[in-house]
Amino acid sequence: MKALFGMAEAVPFSRVARDYRLWIVILALGLVATIAALIFVVRPLSVSADATSERAARAAETLAAARADLQAAEQTRDGSAQAAKDLDRFYGEILPADVAAARRLTHLKLSQMARERNVTFQRSAASPEEVRDSSLERLRVSYALAGDYDDIRALIYDIETSPDFLVIENVYLSEGQDAQAPLTLTLELSTYYRAARNAS
Repeated sequence: MKALFGMAEAVPFSRVARDYRLWIVILALGLVATIAALIFVVRPLSVSADATSERAARAAETLAAARADLQAAEQTRDGSAQAAKDLDRFYGEILPADVAAARRLTHLKLSQMARERNVTFQRSAASPEEVRDSSLERLRVSYALAGDYDDIRALIYDIETSPDFLVIENVYLSEGQDAQAPLTLTLELSTYYRAARNAS
């Protein structure tokens, strides 16, 4: 080793180590302390920061999923409430209240419609029946009517577009004895109403 202060002869390393032993020890301790700090402090903090970031990302995903579930639950609740309102309106305003109201609807209203369309009422038969697994009952009605084709077609259209809850189940149309005789129409209709046992 060359002299530190410009001396021409080489200085052995052992002498340099002896003369600067304190500084070498301080530097070595500093290096060891730095390596120890990196291993025991900085690396665990880095790992902890990465784990915290992953936990934050998972928490954000969980929060987003929870918000989506909450929104879906609110939509289901709102949809159920609207369905309940619509069902109450359907039972209260559209369906006949009981069998007597159903008979009035099917007999009086249909007779008026037939008169307005110049279709002649001939006979009718009605029979109430229970509907399995339902809170409703059905009133089946069979009507025999007579008239010309255009009037019969107009009557059927009036029934189908009526705001009342009437279901045309079958239509039978037959010709008269001769060309001048009116057509005979047999209509099978149904309407539904709340059963007396479920009216409350």
